[in-house]
Amino acid sequence: MDGLMEWGLRVIAWFQQFSPALDWPFRAFTFMGDEEFFLLLLPLVYWCLDRRMGARLTVAFLVSAYTNAVAKTLAAQPRPLDYAPERVKVLWDATGYGFPSGHTQSAVVVWGYLAAQARRRWVWILAAVMMLFIPLSRIYLGVHFPYDVLGGYIIGAALLLLYLWLEPGIERWLEEKGLIWRLGVATLAPLILMLLFLTPDGVTSGATLMGMGVGFVLERHWVRFDSGGPVWKRIVRFLLGVVVLVALWLGLRIAFSGLEPALLFRFVRYGLVGLWGGLGAPWAFRRLGLA
Repeated sequence: MDGLMEWGLRVIAWFQQFSPALDWPFRAFTFMGDEEFFLLLLPLVYWCLDRRMGARLTVAFLVSAYTNAVAKTLAAQPRPLDYAPERVKVLWDATGYGFPSGHTQSAVVVWGYLAAQARRRWVWILAAVMMLFIPLSRIYLGVHFPYDVLGGYIIGAALLLLYLWLEPGIERWLEEKGLIWRLGVATLAPLILMLLFLTPDGVTSGATLMGMGVGFVLERHWVRFDSGGPVWKRIVRFLLGVVVLVALWLGLRIAFSGLEPALLFRFVRYGLVGLWGGLGAPWAFRRLGLA
């Protein structure tokens, strides 16, 4: 493993010879794999472009995030800045284990799913750019070894193919069930995942998945939101929804800071964020005549 890491450090050093000229472009690409970016992208698709695709994409992303957190913990591999801090320029903040790269895995799952569903040439081109440069940015910024990125590609591709294969059948099965069954699945499945991996990352993914899942079920039962409409309504929907979403995400982080048990308050915080995204925002849009 040391030999692989040494080779990885040489690859990173080659990329970083172009610093600082390429710092900002690669920082921009790496931001597109951050939690804050997906906090904007996923609601944009769900609220403003295609409700059904947005719901499926959100579930795929959250399952991928959970899987990545588990894989990192099991592999327990250091990042370059932990292995040899004196030989790597730290151009971006990163914590936790390195393998597999979460940014790479998310890029493959999210942009691969969008390309598979949209089936438009420009979406495929955009997806290819994201799936190439987001992973490269992680190497350039010194936060991942090349094999971390390769692991992210492999796990992300496997999850994407598995999701594309299983999701239609699971969705049809759920559509045949009643409201109680759907709510049960939306609640119990994330709860089991959280209990199996009771860590901050596990709770973050599980609580958001539970909030969004319950929201999706109740939205179909009570609200019947339609993501179409005039462009100006879509823009207003997005701006209004994001303001509340960020207020919940950031405001609850500040309000709950230092409170114990921390995992419980994290569960409440991300559960409410998910519930607003899946149910609260669509309900508000209908009430305000924006959908």
